[in-house]
Amino acid sequence: MINQEQLIKDITNYAETISLPTEKATKLFRNSLVDTITNTVSVQEDGKIFVSTGDIPAMWLRDSSFQVLPYLEIAEDVPAVKDLIHGVIKQQLAYIQHDPYSNSFNKTATGAHYNSGDETDIPVSDLVWERKFEIDSLCTPLHLAYNLYEKTGYDAHLDEEFWETVDLIINTFVTEQHHMESPYYFNRPDCVSQDTLSDGGRGAPVGYTGMVWSAFRPSDDACVYGYFVPGNLFIVASLRQLLPIVPDTHVELKERMETLISEIEKGVKEYGTMTVEETGEEIYAYEVDGLGNQLFMDDANVPSLLSLPFLNYCEPSDPLYLTTRKYVLSEYNKYYYSGKYLAGVGSPHTPPEHVWPIAIAMEGLTTNDVEVTKEKMDKIVATDADTLQCHEGVHVDDPSQYTREWFSWSNMTFCQLVFHYFDQSK
Repeated sequence: MINQEQLIKDITNYAETISLPTEKATKLFRNSLVDTITNTVSVQEDGKIFVSTGDIPAMWLRDSSFQVLPYLEIAEDVPAVKDLIHGVIKQQLAYIQHDPYSNSFNKTATGAHYNSGDETDIPVSDLVWERKFEIDSLCTPLHLAYNLYEKTGYDAHLDEEFWETVDLIINTFVTEQHHMESPYYFNRPDCVSQDTLSDGGRGAPVGYTGMVWSAFRPSDDACVYGYFVPGNLFIVASLRQLLPIVPDTHVELKERMETLISEIEKGVKEYGTMTVEETGEEIYAYEVDGLGNQLFMDDANVPSLLSLPFLNYCEPSDPLYLTTRKYVLSEYNKYYYSGKYLAGVGSPHTPPEHVWPIAIAMEGLTTNDVEVTKEKMDKIVATDADTLQCHEGVHVDDPSQYTREWFSWSNMTFCQLVFHYFDQSK
């Protein structure tokens, strides 16, 4: 079990050794790095670690993974972060075992829910904050677990419980490859359309593609078409990384992982790309349904099309990625906004003309050009409205207009960008 008070001191001391090109950038980095361990982390009596998303008192499987992932960059200087991340993974595994269809959870079984009127195929547990099925929620803990191992050599978390949970995740994905036969549905009465699923909570019809169906996007907004392409590519990346370290005692699991990877890749190749009518260029679609419908857009939330190299699906130089990126960072993407102070990707989850610092950071995290990385870092620093917080969305013409006072995932993605800048500057 970690000593949180000591870890806060150690991370604070580390942060004080870091200086960036400007005083403002240095302050924002130091504040962000210390804020998450100080104000979002709660150590449970059993050693599991709960990480709130910030101004909402719940733990998202996705957000919590990206909130602590940057701490791996300081593991050599602050070794206790390995135990911190192990504790977060143990909490995530317990949540997934409790309900693999839920995206966010309470610290304890308080019965608190985002909306107590939600209707699903099973009663919403008292431990569950929200039961939106998002395929990335099952990928991010695997991504975090692999990075803990790969970056530090630490492997205590790769125990039998971990591989049993991977097996449950694979079972869930296989079920949702055939969503029209799945029992899962989600219906939220009296809400905006993106907060619930159409067709009586089943979502719009889909055909079989080999890809895994997702009810909601990482923004927590409903998918228009059920096969969320960046999420499926994230499944491929997450499982592909784990394959070499699957124990010999889990041969069947490894074979099922390989089969799923193959089926998803085949599905993306057949259904998940599209041709830009004006230029004839091939790009990834954002969502498809396997029935001929395709949607191109991108959303600031990760996984996104923009984030694919960050998620280790492909290299930043991959030709199909680069072509897709060009269209993501243009008006061809209806959620790309440009104004007096900012240009970048926003989200239908937030008001128009709002760009997300997470997306600005992701532009830097998916390039090998250190000057672009520094430019994105400087842009985030210049548009924080002097709050020393990175926020959710920021208005392109007026940075004093922003959503969410405190959004830990955004803060820590800025820290991830800073570490990337340091790596590129060596």
